[in-house]
Amino acid sequence: MSLNLSVSYGSEIAAAATRHNLDPRLLAAVAAQETGGPGADSGSNVVGDGGHGHGLFQIDDRWHAFARTPAAMNPAQNADYAAGLLSDNLDRYGGNVREALSAYNAGSPTATGTTTDWGDGHPVGYADSVMRHYERIGSLDPADGAGMGGGVASTAADDADPSELVYALQTLASQLGAGTTGAGAAPYGTTGFPLQLPAYRPIQQPDGRERDLAPVADDAGDPSDS
Repeated sequence: MSLNLSVSYGSEIAAAATRHNLDPRLLAAVAAQETGGPGADSGSNVVGDGGHGHGLFQIDDRWHAFARTPAAMNPAQNADYAAGLLSDNLDRYGGNVREALSAYNAGSPTATGTTTDWGDGHPVGYADSVMRHYERIGSLDPADGAGMGGGVASTAADDADPSELVYALQTLASQLGAGTTGAGAAPYGTTGFPLQLPAYRPIQQPDGRERDLAPVADDAGDPSDS
């Protein structure tokens, strides 16, 4: 699989994905979800979520001490931190991409998390929205730069390099077929494009096991009360 992502901060994302044994397009899809918006192929290096989400992957300063450091606004370091979280989640949840994404967003592997309206009248949960971004990024030709900038329409899937897409999907499928688990596991097995996701099983409270619970300096209480 090519690591030449034709998206904003593609080199930083690809480097972080390589270090943590992740599909770089999946990591790029998380960035597009966090700071790009519906239909985007890229993320942005911004502060959001009422001032609590930092950088390309919106690391939350209420839960992660890293987010309260200057490194959080460095795209390469932000991507590396996010890749570490996602890789840890994949290991924790047996390579299940849906659960790893849900936990990244909401702290629980079974939470619906943030919902996103893609303009089709059917808002989707966090993991489904990330996988829509993944599909878009996967349809881009890495050489044509069509994914630069959020909101730019992607090229059609049949304009992409077929061998690139087939190789990526075959690699993911073969990993699952071999029983691979953890960060190197395939997300969904032998499915076609687009990837199909099972229904959510929402619960009331997140378990927060993957979060860095270091308290904010001026408020060591429940971050949800701040």
